[in-house]
Amino acid sequence: MEHQRVDNVKISTAMVLAAGFGKRMRPITNDLPKPLVPVMGKPMLETIIDKLRASGFDRIVVNAFYLKEQIRDFLASKNDNALIYSEEDTILETGGGVTFALSKLGDNPFVVVNGDVCWLDGVEPALERLVAHWDANTMDALLLLHPTANAIGYEGCGDFTMNQAGYLSRRGDGDSAPYVYAGIQILHPKLFHDAPEGSFSLNHIFDKALADNRLCGLEHDGEWFHVGTPEGLKEVEGILQTRVLPSQAS
Repeated sequence: MEHQRVDNVKISTAMVLAAGFGKRMRPITNDLPKPLVPVMGKPMLETIIDKLRASGFDRIVVNAFYLKEQIRDFLASKNDNALIYSEEDTILETGGGVTFALSKLGDNPFVVVNGDVCWLDGVEPALERLVAHWDANTMDALLLLHPTANAIGYEGCGDFTMNQAGYLSRRGDGDSAPYVYAGIQILHPKLFHDAPEGSFSLNHIFDKALADNRLCGLEHDGEWFHVGTPEGLKEVEGILQTRVLPSQAS
């Protein structure tokens, strides 16, 4: 399918962040990049790419730094011209990685997906819901959020509150927030104008949109799993076995 907004802005480019060290997943990640760690027998990166392709994305940029050759070879093995490799010579974090790849992402808003995100869709595919919800007139960033209380494997305090119009505020000094960022988002490239050089977090980009009251959210209507540690991986796989066939797991 082809995504086309009423404002004629097409969103069919995505970036998958696959450059990190995955330190909390050691020893599994001592010799395997975290995005290539299998969940239900399938690398997380492969599941993400398959979902992006099924939802109509025809350009998918994947960055790599840690054990980058494995990411490069994995992409080459797919023999898919939609997959674009972005190799980093130094660790750039999430924001720096996107900035480095901007020339590959084009001038339209694009989707960014964490390379280790694991989710089950609700009634509609989450990626397609996110694109349908995008409104360039009111937002520069749109984050997929999941309710903190039922985020499986997540033990944090949440990240954001959201008002009825969908605008976000950070947890700040509060004890908890009702929503956790689910690792999937749409960003407008203008947010990266005057971005810092080198390594920085996408939180800098979120704060830029937040300052202009153009940071919005969409609540995920399916299930979301935090795969942070080897123990967490076992827990998530145990739950997924009760939900779906291995070929459907993500």
